[in-house]
Amino acid sequence: MSLSRRSLLGTTAAAATAFGAARSGRAQAANTIKIGVLNDQSGPYRDTGGVTSVACTKLAVAEFAAKGFNVEVVAADHQNKPDVGAEIARQWYDRDGVDMIIDVPTSSVALAVAGVAKEKNKLHINVGAATSDLTGKSCAPSLIHWCYDTYMLAKSTGGATVKAGGDSWFFVTADYAFGQQLQKDTTAFVTAAGGKVMGSVAYPFPGTTDFSSFLLQAQASGAKVLGLCNAGGDTVNSIKQAHEFGVKMKLAAMLMFITDVNALGLDVAQGLTLTESFYWDLNDRTRAFTERAKKVTPNNWPNMVHAGCYSGTLHFLKAVADMGIEAAKKGTGTAIAERMKAMPTDDDAFGKGSIRADGRGLFKSYLFQVKTPAESKGKWDYYKVMGETSATEAWRPLADGGCYYLKS
Repeated sequence: MSLSRRSLLGTTAAAATAFGAARSGRAQAANTIKIGVLNDQSGPYRDTGGVTSVACTKLAVAEFAAKGFNVEVVAADHQNKPDVGAEIARQWYDRDGVDMIIDVPTSSVALAVAGVAKEKNKLHINVGAATSDLTGKSCAPSLIHWCYDTYMLAKSTGGATVKAGGDSWFFVTADYAFGQQLQKDTTAFVTAAGGKVMGSVAYPFPGTTDFSSFLLQAQASGAKVLGLCNAGGDTVNSIKQAHEFGVKMKLAAMLMFITDVNALGLDVAQGLTLTESFYWDLNDRTRAFTERAKKVTPNNWPNMVHAGCYSGTLHFLKAVADMGIEAAKKGTGTAIAERMKAMPTDDDAFGKGSIRADGRGLFKSYLFQVKTPAESKGKWDYYKVMGETSATEAWRPLADGGCYYLKS
């Protein structure tokens, strides 16, 4: 078929337009940092992280403002399934141009995503998962663990409970990496302080909502303390059911967030002790951050995971600006992580902090007690500070973690 001069000119113009659009698209991608927020948006951890983590990540991006490059945020639900989380991570890193994945609660999913990030030498900032293995045997030079872990929780909440006379324990544990590691770490602190563990029961995760048989086993053990090695909706349901069944043991919620307290209500939650590295009413800076966060998530005030997504994102963007967008885009996840480690952290959520050589974010941890209804002065006024652990003392010693790349 012969082409007329008009058709030929039209075809040439269309090709030129397509080429120009493609070149423009490549130029825009080269000047755009892409952040993926991967978490549970429909299951037991949806309030712990979920859409509030996405909102706080976007808040950090908005506050960072233009520094010579664009920032895009995408989000997905990993459904608490390691295979789903790993597949999303691969697609984001390989096809969609994601430069950094953040949040990723559920330790089994976190370990799977960390494996993908390590394989591809891409940056992963974990905020939502607790397993201390992320900076131990499963560490990677492109991985940073932000605001809490099982060692820190066990040392703070577990240690305080034993000191208060809770020297015999029974654990109800979510049967996956997080629960298992938290029970292990807490057991070490309990026994080191002269206490003993009188039994434990592991339950299938996710999907368990009836904890009655586990609570009855705990009551029958004769232990003084019921250690709950779970989180989110499972912790809320465990405490509610213990309250309904009249369990007389002291409850030790080894991982509990202010969002869980809000779900329980002070009538049920009063007197519980727990550990977080962030609380909205700690100081002027945390209050200022929370006022800004409330504008984008008014019904779910930030806990330490939400604050960690804000803080980790902000520090990441500062490192990109320090490196320069071209170097950051061409560089590896390890290179960006090294730049983040070399820079002190400082933001309204956590104040001044640092990132250790193994990727462990170093911040203070706080032991809180939940207020009584009479003590609370208003909405989300839930905590009394019972103690704090310094950023240098809250975390497992560097030499004890077994992180492979520190040995070279």
